[in-house]
Amino acid sequence: MNATATTEDTRPFAWFRTLGSRGRRAFVGAFGGYGLDSFDYQTLPLGLAAITAYYGLSGGEAGLLGTTTLVVSAIGGIGAGILADRIGRVHTLQLTIAMYTIFTVLCGFAPNFETLLVFRALQGLGFGGEWAAGAALVAEYSQAKYRGRTVAFVQSAWAVGWALSVVVYTVVFSIWSPDIAWRVMFWTGVIPALLVLWVRRNVQDAPVAEAARATKKERGSLAGIFKPDLLRTTFFAALLATGVQGGYYTLATWLPSYLKTTRGLTVIGTGGYLAFLISGAFIGYVTGGYLTDLLGRKKTFLLFSVLSAGLIVAYTQIPAGANTLVLFLGFPLGFSMSAIFSGFGAFLAELYPSALRGTGQGFTYNLGRAIGATFPAVVGFLGAGGAMVFGAVGYGIAVLALLGLPETRGRELL
Repeated sequence: MNATATTEDTRPFAWFRTLGSRGRRAFVGAFGGYGLDSFDYQTLPLGLAAITAYYGLSGGEAGLLGTTTLVVSAIGGIGAGILADRIGRVHTLQLTIAMYTIFTVLCGFAPNFETLLVFRALQGLGFGGEWAAGAALVAEYSQAKYRGRTVAFVQSAWAVGWALSVVVYTVVFSIWSPDIAWRVMFWTGVIPALLVLWVRRNVQDAPVAEAARATKKERGSLAGIFKPDLLRTTFFAALLATGVQGGYYTLATWLPSYLKTTRGLTVIGTGGYLAFLISGAFIGYVTGGYLTDLLGRKKTFLLFSVLSAGLIVAYTQIPAGANTLVLFLGFPLGFSMSAIFSGFGAFLAELYPSALRGTGQGFTYNLGRAIGATFPAVVGFLGAGGAMVFGAVGYGIAVLALLGLPETRGRELL
């Protein structure tokens, strides 16, 4: 069965079977790319306390490492979106995975803070670009009725990669001293190189994307997404991405340090607390995808914006000595903050035509990431802990953005 089939399939995981053989391989490639993207990204937050001590960094400098990665990732994401429309989703996917792999490994060899900052910035080029290519690739193989959950399962790979990074972090920091362990964490980022070879041999673009590249004159054009018929969509989609990612990356960047410094947890303890958060995140990604298909894209974004804002405030205001409450509250926090991402892949794909889909997705999602990336830096200067509440502001921005966007549930991709 191919992506355009209309036969009803009501069995569990119908969304996966209806992708067809080519679509299933595309799903595996995109899932693996995004999961390992997460793994490589998390090497910094997990090693941040050790890196800060090793180089003698201030809170602002430590925050700058995270913010620089995200800001530069916006450039990578926008560029990858344009490339995805011009040279294809799969070729772009290979390039981005190779990019973030190479520079993650090089981070482990950085002799000083300035070099680490440069390598981490260059890693951001690949980190930002992978999602733009992978999300468009899978969305174009998906049937409209299943698209939300299908792309959400790709998004759930972020939790899988995050979990893998926490396992590696727990082992590495238990074996080596912090001065060398953070370097080993970066060196483990070589793993995605194997995926590049598999994608090259097994994955192809969807027919709708191939047809658009062959027949459309205006493809991969930034000017195209700012024309009158798409300008409003582009503005509000970028604003939505800004709010959601501002809230998320504030927590993702500072939570490991917050658990170790403010809550006084050990390496093993931090890993245990993050396990609750990540378990909630994985279930949230999957559940959010089903909800986007059942409730619609906008209602799902609204629901989880409100929940995430409330939970991030509650999580960071728990009094000292109540670490058990911190542990259990991590599950619903991870659930809500991840479920909100589930709708992005399908929603942004449905807002743009095939010839401009990669560009539209890459630009709006990654511009939002760049602006939202200033949130962790602000927290770095204000101090982790209570200041992380600042991230909740992002979810308020997301709610406002929804007022300017249409509902797209059930829309066919053209």
